[in-house]
Amino acid sequence: MNGESIRGCALFAEEGGGLPRTSSFSALLHSDPLIKSASEEDFHGRTSSPSPANPGYFSDHSSHTDDQPSSADSSPLQMSPWNHQPDSDPFFDPANAPPPPPTDLFQAAGSGLVASLVREEDHIYSLAAVGDLLYTGSDSKNIRVWKNQKEFSGFKAASGFVKAIVISNDHCVFTGHQDGKVRLWKASPKDPRIHKHVGTLPRFKDLIKCSFNPSNYVEAAHKRHHHRSSALWIRHHDAVSCLCLSEDQSLIYSGSWDRTLKVWRVEDMRCVESINAHDDAINAVALGFDNMVLTGSADGTVKVWKPEQLPKPPMGNKKGNGKKPAAAFLTRHEPYATLVRQDMAITALVVNSAAGMVYAGSSDGGVSWWDHRGVGGDAGSGGVIRGHKVAVLCLAAAGSLVFSGSADKTLCVWRREAGGVHVCLSVLTGHTGPVKCLAVEANQEKSKSNGRWVVYSGSLDKSVKVWKIADNADSDCRCSAATPHWDLETTLPCQQTPNYDMY
Repeated sequence: MNGESIRGCALFAEEGGGLPRTSSFSALLHSDPLIKSASEEDFHGRTSSPSPANPGYFSDHSSHTDDQPSSADSSPLQMSPWNHQPDSDPFFDPANAPPPPPTDLFQAAGSGLVASLVREEDHIYSLAAVGDLLYTGSDSKNIRVWKNQKEFSGFKAASGFVKAIVISNDHCVFTGHQDGKVRLWKASPKDPRIHKHVGTLPRFKDLIKCSFNPSNYVEAAHKRHHHRSSALWIRHHDAVSCLCLSEDQSLIYSGSWDRTLKVWRVEDMRCVESINAHDDAINAVALGFDNMVLTGSADGTVKVWKPEQLPKPPMGNKKGNGKKPAAAFLTRHEPYATLVRQDMAITALVVNSAAGMVYAGSSDGGVSWWDHRGVGGDAGSGGVIRGHKVAVLCLAAAGSLVFSGSADKTLCVWRREAGGVHVCLSVLTGHTGPVKCLAVEANQEKSKSNGRWVVYSGSLDKSVKVWKIADNADSDCRCSAATPHWDLETTLPCQQTPNYDMY
């Protein structure tokens, strides 16, 4: 982790209209006919082979509940808070949408499409890769595990489709769900195909305990409604859209469409902090430099939160009860800086710690970037790279490369050159729906791992595509990297004082 801290940043000018508003949220829950359990129980995985590119995009043909008038109204695209595109955009008008382009592979040797993993009942919302395993989350409440491009295992949550997945160093799997909960899973040491559900955040006993104390209730905005009411601060009241772990793996951060950032202590699975971080849905959270936390929101801001440790006595473990004492400190996060404030929603974030870079995707298709190691040690805003016509929904970074996935169904591969210039190496096409999530791993072939990466892209076309990317790929680009005028004089302060609720 770079020892420097983010000290300043700049406001950049963006074209666009007024502040985007969050669209209405409606649940789209599917059942998996191949997974018979309706509860959070284990099951053995099945084996399936990778298939060719998915022939169609079926999001508007999904089942709907009683409060959803039509399948088109409740499609995954319509219910998301990153849906801030104008009605005239052809992507949001199926009648005017262009036909899906053919798969476009890198011309350079060693780069291109490797496989397409398809489960036709699942829109893919989240990905996580570790070693030779790939975890995929979907709107059918399933978490599937793939190994060597074949389905290896899987497990299913009781409710709430899977919008985020993170994996700890000890291979604990954390999943964020539409129902506002974070769930924890562990693979069996005897059979890695079996994953056991070991906890849900917040814990049921904590909800019961807090419910008796009026001071634990705060004013909260409830999903799908325009009113605010009293609610327990230790739980999310809308979809958990994003997750990340602290550097030492002791804390997990969850961002939600309810506009709050919550901090959970992994050791005892308790919510230790809730921050009213933004004025609109939180779409992305990432671990920054010096263990700082960055959040991106539909309100058009990227905010930085600095952790501070406060002394705290052990939490009620009686002598001789055999339990491990709880931590004697509590981490509290203070507002540190606002990197940008713009009219367009922030839809994705990624931090490249090794390169000292922060990237933020927007609903207008731009990717803004900041150099942490700017002149004089201050954070310098670098510019905006543009290769997409509509919203950037996901970002990933590895080495000198940055990958952006978009609602325009494409991925752009960017390489950062000397002096901060970003060059588009290629545009990857082949998905027939919005590219919703990305994961990247180093090539497992040690002799060829330098500058070579395996990239996984999950889409609402119900497929995951596997790409082999070489850093030295020839530049064959339909994109442009634009650098607008930047105001470098002052850092934007966090104008909103967050509401801290401590457990």
